[in-house]
Amino acid sequence: MRVVVASGKGGTGKTTVATSLALVAGEFVRFLDCDVEAPNAALFLNPALTTRKDVGIQLPIVDEILCTHCGRCAEICEFHAIAVIGKKTIIVR
Repeated sequence: MRVVVASGKGGTGKTTVATSLALVAGEFVRFLDCDVEAPNAALFLNPALTTRKDVGIQLPIVDEILCTHCGRCAEICEFHAIAVIGKKTIIVR
């Protein structure tokens, strides 16, 4: 079973509800705190973290020498992170 607590204005109690559900559900719960600004569920759950893994994000790079500014890259970018304006290709970061 999956339970998701999502959305809502800051300060409405999403973390309190989610951590309370996790504590009630028992020891075989997987909890993922995806709060971009303040992932603080660990304050309530006190997890025993045994591993650490660095994560990153791949960003496109424009080779200005090869770029013809045709806009094809912007058309196929699934994240809509590329824009071509005139003779300038812009990467949204």
